[in-house]
Amino acid sequence: MHDVDITIIGAGVVGLAIAHELSGQSEVLVIEQDAAPGRGVSSRSSEVIHAGIYFPPHFLKTRLCVEGNPRLYAFCRRYHVPHQRIGKVIVAVTSREGASLENLCALGRENGVTGLRLIDRSELKVLEPHVNGICALVSPDTGIVDSHQLVKRLEALTLDNKASILCHTALTGLDQSMEGFTCHVRQHGTSYRFSSRIVINAAGLSSDSVAALSGIDIDEAGYRIHPVKGEYFRVGSRSASRINGLVYPSPEKDLTGLGIHATKDLAGGMKLGPNAFYVDGLDYSVDPAHKQAFFENIHELLPFLCPDDLEPDMAGIRPKTQAKGAAAKDFIIAHEIGRGLPGLVNLVGIESPGLTASLAIGRIVAEMLADAGLVKRR
Repeated sequence: MHDVDITIIGAGVVGLAIAHELSGQSEVLVIEQDAAPGRGVSSRSSEVIHAGIYFPPHFLKTRLCVEGNPRLYAFCRRYHVPHQRIGKVIVAVTSREGASLENLCALGRENGVTGLRLIDRSELKVLEPHVNGICALVSPDTGIVDSHQLVKRLEALTLDNKASILCHTALTGLDQSMEGFTCHVRQHGTSYRFSSRIVINAAGLSSDSVAALSGIDIDEAGYRIHPVKGEYFRVGSRSASRINGLVYPSPEKDLTGLGIHATKDLAGGMKLGPNAFYVDGLDYSVDPAHKQAFFENIHELLPFLCPDDLEPDMAGIRPKTQAKGAAAKDFIIAHEIGRGLPGLVNLVGIESPGLTASLAIGRIVAEMLADAGLVKRR
């Protein structure tokens, strides 16, 4: 007999979305090494609801983003999570960038994104009078969400479904057993173990380490995380009101990031970011010396800004499987039957647009387990 039916490692927005999907019909336990849910990747982002424009059609992250976008809007409406379908313009300031926007528009439409349209300078000036560009791609279904309230709502719904969430609890070992798996954990200095029929690894920046605990060679499997840090600078209130929606530059070729962009929050504030650089540790400080680089990077797009408008805000770290200089990588969502580990599902490299895709990710994990006969199909 097992002690727990389903154990989910990680109480970020993805782990909680999976717990929300599976709880109610199964006994679910979520363990989180931090002091509370959603304090890692989930709470350190632009809080953007993406449309699904940037990645190839065959990428899982593309499909789950396009599917997750309307799911997330519907969830936010139903459960009164603060959000706004604010729209986005991706702006070209050179003719070469203009040509890239045409390709990006075609890609987005191929991905199933609706409402995309290319506009010229005069139309851009109507939407964003203070933004400089020769043309832009408009994405009306891009929006913003209060990620903290989203996490709290998912947490509450999961608990209402009789699931349990244990914080300050780190997984230290994972052994296969006749009943499924033996989970070794450490909580407040005390170590213990329990058995679980199913284990779902949604550990974000630690997801490669959790996969390794099961005996998987993470380098051979392509599961190793290469952390990428992104910093944000807050824009003073004098200039924050000068944009109406989200303003993005043409994306970087390798998609390490989408370029330093301007985002609004639900209170009307504005921040710039993130930059993107590979790091070895989890340091969330913002280097004030990077302010000038931020200003120079965005000034052509937002000519009304001056350096004094910018103040350090916060930083996030993305759990990328894309090594430095490598091509963009897809989400990894794998039921490890092929590795002789039925009942183990690894989610690795779930970075942006993971917030947008979270509810769709919860659904696909449930479908994987149902396909294997491990849970009932809803």
